[in-house]
Amino acid sequence: MTRIALALLAAVLAAGGALANDYDLKSLHISRPFTRATPPGGQVAGAFMSIENRGKDADRLVGVSSPVAGLAQVHEMAMAGGLMQMRAVQGIELKPGATVQLRPGGYHIMLEALKQPLKQGDQIPLTLTFEKAGPIEIKVTVEAMGASVGR
Repeated sequence: MTRIALALLAAVLAAGGALANDYDLKSLHISRPFTRATPPGGQVAGAFMSIENRGKDADRLVGVSSPVAGLAQVHEMAMAGGLMQMRAVQGIELKPGATVQLRPGGYHIMLEALKQPLKQGDQIPLTLTFEKAGPIEIKVTVEAMGASVGR
């Protein structure tokens, strides 16, 4: 019986850890922020997450920063003239009741001029600034180099 109780406790703690990287700021819910490990000397990384606007008013993600990068920007990848292009954008619209996925091949946070390699298992600080809700510092989990969005 003790083994079963310990197994159940371990399962509950593991499930709680999976939610530890979710954040709330006013009506915004930020979930599953992650980035990928970088090779030695790597200078760029993308950060990904889901941002849900649970409120009745629109908001915008208007800025990002991190002490591990010389530059952090909101980027978008999109097809233009048959070619995939990446460009910095001024912000991301967060409509009421909608969820925006920041993921490879779409909107993402670009971290450039990294000051150190990103190592699997670490967590890096990232500040998101929203037009109405204001700033929030989150921890972004560093996953394996080939980590996918679905994790």
